[in-house]
Amino acid sequence: MDDCLFCKIAAGEIPSSKLFEDDTLLAFYDIDPQAPVHFLVIPKKHISSAADLTEEDAALLGHIYAVIARLCKELGVAESGYRVVTNVGEDAGQSVKHLHFHVLAKRSLAWPPG
Repeated sequence: MDDCLFCKIAAGEIPSSKLFEDDTLLAFYDIDPQAPVHFLVIPKKHISSAADLTEEDAALLGHIYAVIARLCKELGVAESGYRVVTNVGEDAGQSVKHLHFHVLAKRSLAWPPG
């Protein structure tokens, strides 16, 4: 998608602080962190939101969560805990219409959120 911010980041057209990259995913630090550890994981394939996922995306989702678990271990937050969030639509706070997962850690995260 030509005008998608995250597609441009995934393509290397806009710089990011990368944590992980492979053929299907990119993980990078959030530019407006809401916790001491706050990074995003995005598929390189453009999917507008979780509402657009299909059964064919099952392997992609499994890979996303495996990468999140690996990165959280590497960053030393797996033991203390972390939160994974994906927002769907404006009312939920989705500001970029590209599927992305926020991973937040290293602070107490209240429930229910916001």
